[in-house]
Amino acid sequence: MLIEIQNIIKNYQVGLEVVHALRGVNVNIDSGEYVAIMGPSGSGKSTLMNIFGCLDTPTGGTYILNNSNISHLNDNQLAEIRNREIGFVFQTFNLLPRATALHNVELPLIYKGLPAAKRKEMAESTLEKVGLKDRMHHRPNELSGGQRQRVAIARALVNNPSIILADEPTGNLDTRTGDEIMEIFESIHDEGNTIIMVTHEEYIAEHSDRIIRLRDGLVERDEAA
Repeated sequence: MLIEIQNIIKNYQVGLEVVHALRGVNVNIDSGEYVAIMGPSGSGKSTLMNIFGCLDTPTGGTYILNNSNISHLNDNQLAEIRNREIGFVFQTFNLLPRATALHNVELPLIYKGLPAAKRKEMAESTLEKVGLKDRMHHRPNELSGGQRQRVAIARALVNNPSIILADEPTGNLDTRTGDEIMEIFESIHDEGNTIIMVTHEEYIAEHSDRIIRLRDGLVERDEAA
């Protein structure tokens, strides 16, 4: 089992009010699965994604990742796990505007401490995998939205992480470009990668093998796509 989420609770203090974002969520995900997380606004899907990605810690419950309990690690320990285990793809791409596609993809390898020649080799190879061999020296403002998302996917893949987390990866793209991005995710999954994707689009979720539907901080349904 790659991920075991046991009775996860997450509460936020907003002014005088306590918001119960997750109310006891149980989810298991095997290595190599392709899972979509869906739910209306306020259902807890972004909170659950943040916990999966070690961007936030639960108020209660247990998160076991690759057989390690990481529920109560400190920020530095979580950052180390993020860099080693998780690749992120965001709706807004989150690329450095002044850096080339190649340098954007190299970033996780810099944090890992790899030598420059090795970083360049790995980044070039990963950009080629997402079809951007001829655009690796372009900056984000010289790329289309779909090409920027390909750079973001390459950055997520370059470290060979255990999990790819994608948060509305087609949200800023037109339908045709979104379909092209989903084809890339399918090929990534075919190579054995684990993908967890948050989306509000049913047709995007149908690319996955399994859909987890949240409502009011609980799993409403967990079913095959």
